[in-house]
Amino acid sequence: MVRVVFTPSGHQGEVDLGSTALEAARVLGVDLDTVCGGRGICGRCQVTLGVGSFPKWGMTVGPDALTEPGPTETIYRGKRPLLDGNRLGCAARIQTDVVIDVPAQSQVHRQVVRKSIDLTGVVVDPLFVLVYLEVGRHEDGRSAAEIVASGIAADRALTVGMDSRVFPHLVHALEKDAGNFTVALRSNSVVGAWPGFVDAIYGIAVDVGSTTIAAHLCDLATGEVVATAGRMNPQIRFGEDLMSRVSYVMMNPGGDRELTRAVRVALDELVGELVADAGIDRDVVMDMVLVGNPVMHHLMLGYDPVPLGQSPFTLATNEPVTGLATALGIDLPYASFYVGPCIAGHVGADTTAAMLAEGPHRGEAWQLLVDVGTNAEIVLGNRHKQFAASSPTGPAFEGAQLTSGQRATAGAIERVRIDAFTKEPRIRVIGAEQWSDEPGFDAAVAKTGVTGICGSGIIEVIAEMYLSGVIDQDGVIDGSLAESTSHVIPDGRTYTYVVHSDGERRIVVTQNDVRAIQLAKAALRAGIDLLIDHAGATELSDIRLAGAFGAHIDPLHAMVLGLVPDCPLDGVRSVGNAAGGGAVRALLSHSLRRELEAAARAVVKIETATEPRFQELFVQAMAFPHAIAPTPCLANLVDLPARRPGNNEGGAGRRRRGGRSDAAAASAAATTSTTTSEQSTMSENAHDPTGQKGLRT
Repeated sequence: MVRVVFTPSGHQGEVDLGSTALEAARVLGVDLDTVCGGRGICGRCQVTLGVGSFPKWGMTVGPDALTEPGPTETIYRGKRPLLDGNRLGCAARIQTDVVIDVPAQSQVHRQVVRKSIDLTGVVVDPLFVLVYLEVGRHEDGRSAAEIVASGIAADRALTVGMDSRVFPHLVHALEKDAGNFTVALRSNSVVGAWPGFVDAIYGIAVDVGSTTIAAHLCDLATGEVVATAGRMNPQIRFGEDLMSRVSYVMMNPGGDRELTRAVRVALDELVGELVADAGIDRDVVMDMVLVGNPVMHHLMLGYDPVPLGQSPFTLATNEPVTGLATALGIDLPYASFYVGPCIAGHVGADTTAAMLAEGPHRGEAWQLLVDVGTNAEIVLGNRHKQFAASSPTGPAFEGAQLTSGQRATAGAIERVRIDAFTKEPRIRVIGAEQWSDEPGFDAAVAKTGVTGICGSGIIEVIAEMYLSGVIDQDGVIDGSLAESTSHVIPDGRTYTYVVHSDGERRIVVTQNDVRAIQLAKAALRAGIDLLIDHAGATELSDIRLAGAFGAHIDPLHAMVLGLVPDCPLDGVRSVGNAAGGGAVRALLSHSLRRELEAAARAVVKIETATEPRFQELFVQAMAFPHAIAPTPCLANLVDLPARRPGNNEGGAGRRRRGGRSDAAAASAAATTSTTTSEQSTMSENAHDPTGQKGLRT
């Protein structure tokens, strides 16, 4: 037998030596596409071998982990080209313990990249000016650069310089259309030239996320978003979370170059998709704005990310970085790039872009901006002062490492309601409009089935379990309910809640799953509470949930979970991909780009790793909704479970004289009962909230 780990799903197990990757995927329930049934014809089952040291799984994988390509692959002429570095899963046989990546294009249920942007109120402040000139044919011996400069001087009374990028194209532009041509100016420098009349140039804004990359092609004159594309970040095969990728770099010489190459190739491919969708040429794309968290920022730019993996989490630079797109391996002959400023070691350019989009630095009232992901970024501010922090929530909110957790793909449960009396759940899945108790549900999910629970579904099912009494305020599943409902079942020394069962597959939430969510939400909430303490904010009525995941969180369930502080419900809203929206704003407006830089410099960074109160706040936040924080707004919206005698308002457990509440004590003990690496890392959050202890060498 050999051990196999599949990424990005994290599925792992033992299979027979000599099994093909496709056979192993079938045994372990991994989503790997095939149409021809493994005959080596369709090319849909392509996989990538992970080579190197993988501390997360305690494995070191060599290039001989799979058999050498045989005739099926060497003479393959199937419908889909066999991409460089890929293997046919139906032909590659497993020889040793192995890590195998299933690329997005090989998955049946590909991730739904649901990132949208809001550009309300944006005023275009162009960085570029197009100038059309008719200078005719010239035979006076002057260089093309001289002819262009004199033409602009005559037409616009401007003295211009020349960017070296345009020199190879000037003669062509002058000669092709009888001396009629168009140039692009930036700061009185010619940065582009085309034959004839050109009336539109474009820019691309990119949010380089650790899970997904979202890009928007914009008309730089009108501000119109003319095309949008997104894809999974290919770095996932090196590790689902950021610290796994930093660890990969630390353990594998040249690993940083592999990660950099992977993301740059993805960026260039996204550019190709965008220009193809818009029907334009690459040479009319003049600018790129890129934002991302600090690890993505460093890997994209080719900087060493290892200092971000250990205290004091030192950035190579927190200032904006500019250069030519070609320097990043992106085939845009005229384009420059602008990478936004970072704030600190774990608060990056994606956060500053989100600030630009949502404006916590503009108003009088306090605004709380939270980007919920594997590493949550938090900003609390008004026009007088702004504070920021990061909290290591881990991958649980995205469904990773939960028993039935998965990413947001067709078939994943995204909405849950549980009857308070019968404990019977009803669900809605991605790709179907009907709830499970409505006519047509079975037909709607017949193609995909119900495959697991995605992030928004995880939030809702845990909140609903609390509201219905399946779990108590300490997060303990009530085993006595097993006598009255088939949805609570024994599971060793604890109990499990069955969310859905179709006879073949059972979707469940275990006690350890509940603990994982408690740990994640406690880390996030403790970070929020720290900022509130530092800011002295006494009233909070504007909470914004950002990011692809935040866009699909139900605000009410977020408050029930205690993910965010108590607040009027209409004050909690999802704002979608705020980072992408901020990147587009910086692309379209010179003045907003300057505002972005000023806002980043003004933020006060709160380092949770060194905050003495973090442990206290973390333990209090383990309870549902919270151990001691009052919840009057929430109590007006839902029937909260009865509190135990002696609770403080909003408390989750009896207070001991001179000590912690029972709930807090139980929650603290729970942090030691979980088994995954992320959970055990977060149990140390009091002194190492960014989860780096395991990376120190």
